[in-house]
Amino acid sequence: MTSNSPSLDIGPKTLIGVGVGLVVAGGASYFLYRRYLQYRDAMPLKWRRVGTLQQINLFPVKSCAPVDLEASVEYDCDVLGLSYEGIRDRTLMLLDESNTMVTARGYPHMLLIKSRKASLNGIVFSAPGMHDLELDFENLESPGQDLHTSVWGAPVDAMLCGERFNKWFSQFILKMDTGLKLVHYPYPKAVKIINPRLKNMPHITQADSGTFNDATSYMLMNLSSVADLNTRIKNPVDPLQFRGNFELKADIDEPYAEDHWQWVRIGDKAVFRSVAPCTRCILPNINVNTAERDIDGEPLKTLRSFRLFNYSSPALGIHLGLRQPGRVKANDVVYVGEK
Repeated sequence: MTSNSPSLDIGPKTLIGVGVGLVVAGGASYFLYRRYLQYRDAMPLKWRRVGTLQQINLFPVKSCAPVDLEASVEYDCDVLGLSYEGIRDRTLMLLDESNTMVTARGYPHMLLIKSRKASLNGIVFSAPGMHDLELDFENLESPGQDLHTSVWGAPVDAMLCGERFNKWFSQFILKMDTGLKLVHYPYPKAVKIINPRLKNMPHITQADSGTFNDATSYMLMNLSSVADLNTRIKNPVDPLQFRGNFELKADIDEPYAEDHWQWVRIGDKAVFRSVAPCTRCILPNINVNTAERDIDGEPLKTLRSFRLFNYSSPALGIHLGLRQPGRVKANDVVYVGEK
């Protein structure tokens, strides 16, 4: 059957021309997109002072107390997180017999496990009713066996620290000689994938995942926000219950101003990108001095009443990703970037 409808005669030259046009258009779009990303991720040229660092917290063991160091100590900030003379933030973690991470969410008295610097690359652990135990990061007793574990859905391998550490932590936490394993983060760079909850955040990168951190290698708390929260609850909470690395004392009392910051600089060199709000679990409900849970579920209960937004958990504090390494210390000036 013959069709009388008009036909479109598309020859080879026409097809080539269309193809070239699409490539040019696509190339231009890609170029513009790359320029946009470069502009979006460019460090600010202008900085505005917002306050000073009142406190810096380095947690050698995930879910335990921060290491006890002199207030004048200067910390290194690199892609993996805070460090000081061989001691690095959250480079140690506890696992159970199934290689699942163990935290103070399930064992609140882990918050009573303290550490202090003992030697160039060593720390001493202490806990109520326990003898002191020294760990030297340069001479770990690992049998060289990798253990496969994960942190909130992000797989990671870890190295055993040694049987005497397993026994010490098991005795204090479980009241048994066995059951827990202390493991060490063995890599010189971040290897975890982005926390699945944060994968849609536009500014986060895989390199921001840190060591055994829940989400990113750094977290900042604005003490004005904590102070405002404390006006809303019966028993005020210690800022340390939010386990931030940086505690900011603002020049001007402006609670929750950090929600809107895109860039943070501490001192002269260390520059951070604000990559996500820090959404909160039950850990802030545990008193860091007594390891007791708040019977009223505070401060999480109150936070849920006004800081929930579009998240499943309320937000307080901001996760940071390092964009320029540097050294920081208490009382350093903190700036935020302005485009």
